[in-house]
Amino acid sequence: MQQQYRAFAQPAPQRSPHATARRGGIGPMMSAGPHPAVPLTQAQMAQQQQAQVQAAELAKRRSRKPTDKNIPDGIEDSIVNPESAQRYRDLKDIERLLDATITRKRLDVLDNTQHPTKLTKTLRIWITNTVQDQVWQGNGPTSDSFDFSGAAEASYRVKIEGRLLDEETATDENKSKSSAGDASNEDNDHDMGEDIATAEKSSASPNNLKLSHFFKAMTVDFDRSRFRNGAEQSFEWKKPEAALRHPNGPNLPAAADFDEITFKRNGDENANITINMFRQEIPERFEFSTELADIIDMKAGTQQEAVMGLWEYVRQRSLQEDEEKRNFRCDELLKRVVRSDIGFIPMLNEYVAQNLRPLLPVALPYTIRVDEEFHKDPQPTVYDVQVTIDDPLRASLQELINNPQYLAMLKDISGLDEQLARLVQAVSASKAKHTFMKSLGDDPATFVKNWLSSQKRDLEVIMGEGSNGGDNGYGDEWRRGGSNSVWATQTARESVNVLLSRQR
Repeated sequence: MQQQYRAFAQPAPQRSPHATARRGGIGPMMSAGPHPAVPLTQAQMAQQQQAQVQAAELAKRRSRKPTDKNIPDGIEDSIVNPESAQRYRDLKDIERLLDATITRKRLDVLDNTQHPTKLTKTLRIWITNTVQDQVWQGNGPTSDSFDFSGAAEASYRVKIEGRLLDEETATDENKSKSSAGDASNEDNDHDMGEDIATAEKSSASPNNLKLSHFFKAMTVDFDRSRFRNGAEQSFEWKKPEAALRHPNGPNLPAAADFDEITFKRNGDENANITINMFRQEIPERFEFSTELADIIDMKAGTQQEAVMGLWEYVRQRSLQEDEEKRNFRCDELLKRVVRSDIGFIPMLNEYVAQNLRPLLPVALPYTIRVDEEFHKDPQPTVYDVQVTIDDPLRASLQELINNPQYLAMLKDISGLDEQLARLVQAVSASKAKHTFMKSLGDDPATFVKNWLSSQKRDLEVIMGEGSNGGDNGYGDEWRRGGSNSVWATQTARESVNVLLSRQR
């Protein structure tokens, strides 16, 4: 027997006496439920209704606006010059072909500006040095003289100059050689340990790229074994941060816009130096590890190129899993890069980033000559360095895309299209009137009979009294009965119900 329990009245919920005090904290929080909206004033409601009415009116105007620009068929029989209709159709075909060509070319130009191509150019670098106050120049102390007050310490200047080959001419080369010889007559107005960086503005056009455009830093390593008393000498140049962020920006500082750079040091002996030039490339290029280079068959490139190469390797080797498309199996080469048996496609950037190293600087060895025999006929040391530049056509293409006249031209074309559509609509209406009058004039009795029959059918359709497809209900399919006949369909039942409801 099931045990019965006595029902007691449930007490009303009460708040705990310990919860009377307000808890401390950051303050009251807004509830998660829906919040009542702020009621609108009469002016705001009237303005909102007016905006809705205007939007509805604009929609009606757009719906009534004609868009068909094709002239009706048979217009040749209704106009004075029938050849004009064919010329209009030919112009329409040419316009359609021209619009398709312009759209395709514009998309190609847009793609080229978003993914610019790089051109490889040769940057020729001349390295020369001049000397001052050397012993053989007659300005230093001699064994017969004991007056050292006017003697100056021997020094030399090293000049590094670079130009693109396609911007060089024979005149420029002669000028650079002569300037190297004339620099020996410069006055010693600076301290011996001072670095001098010159920024000579060339007379070429502003679009010519200078030496500082291709490098972000430059250092000079001296042969320390030749230093006296172990003294250390160094030279370093770094491009300013503003120029690093906007390398092609206007009004660059002199320290980031020069064709040649010069530094001065003390010394009276020949010395070997190595000029290290760190490239500046956008996007930045890296040196790939041996494991990654074996897969993508590239030793250096951008990170995006490495990712695409890694994905192409996975796709061509059919290493992507069938069930989970984000995963791929690793062969022996991929295991050395991914460091796992299974790789994930969303992590390709991370796999590549672990195998990137900064590019080694361009190292240019040079021997500083201070002897008299060399400076009788000084010859510069010349190096050719391969650099990449943007396609010169990119700037002109960018101007073509951002041309404000293009939008104005499109607006004018849109207005002309609207006028043309209205003219074609008027021509179609005139053509219909002409056909009506011509048919009435050729055979009035037959035309009126056919016209009345057509109007009758239209009236039946409007009133809902006509049958579908012009059938009056006397066909063979309406005579047949049974479960598979027309009378057993849902349409017939609904039609009967409508008919019965009208007769009530």
